[in-house]
Amino acid sequence: MGSVTCRRGMRRVPPIRWHEGLSLTASHLPGANLWGGNSYVHGRGYLELPERVGSMRHAGFAEARAEGGRAVIAERLTRHPYDGELWAEEERRIEVHDVEPESGSWALTWTTAVTDRRAQPLRFGSPTTAGRELAGYTGLFWRGPRAFRAGRITGPEGEGPAMMGMQAPWLAFCGEHDGSDGHGTLLFAHAPDNGHTGARGAHPAHWFARNEPFAAVAPSWACYEELELAPGDTLRRRYRVVVADGAWERADVEYPEAHPW
Repeated sequence: MGSVTCRRGMRRVPPIRWHEGLSLTASHLPGANLWGGNSYVHGRGYLELPERVGSMRHAGFAEARAEGGRAVIAERLTRHPYDGELWAEEERRIEVHDVEPESGSWALTWTTAVTDRRAQPLRFGSPTTAGRELAGYTGLFWRGPRAFRAGRITGPEGEGPAMMGMQAPWLAFCGEHDGSDGHGTLLFAHAPDNGHTGARGAHPAHWFARNEPFAAVAPSWACYEELELAPGDTLRRRYRVVVADGAWERADVEYPEAHPW
């Protein structure tokens, strides 16, 4: 996707102070914030509470290779509250594959397995479960460049900001690049084994999606209710993110069928 770029200063918009890109972390754990930055407190808003800010630590690489048109990074991480106690261990695998110059697209598959190492349940929440409406972000999270503000959000049966809090197997976000006279599309998809609807007993997932005041998409673990992970249990999820040149329409989103899991 050679035309992807972000140039600052092209538009007069409010500054966005947060990160851009793709991450997987937790905005609300019991008394802890592994998201970084300020913490949401109901009735008081976002506050600077350094004693709540925890950390994720690199514990080693299990694999790092690139061959046959595929790059793989498998990493071990640990999760800690502010005092450094071990709360969880994660095995994370990121694969880049299906690089297709003809269609101008490539795919990233993100696999995570988080195991509770506490003696108590680990409850994954969000600002919404803490009392703020329409702020159910946690887990895998993409924040787009400033140029993607006011971009187009598309789902299988809906579109626009109305997709906030909805369930769907995939969601696409299309934006226009600053200064390059072109568009880019990102397609976010659940793996079938995620059980994102909750019908097979898994904790349900709902989309956090907005295009103002910034572009963001997350298949949230805790859009409405906390996800509770029992001691010793493991939370497993797989996601795919397809990055493509051009403005994909709903009819163009045939990627999951053409590239099965």
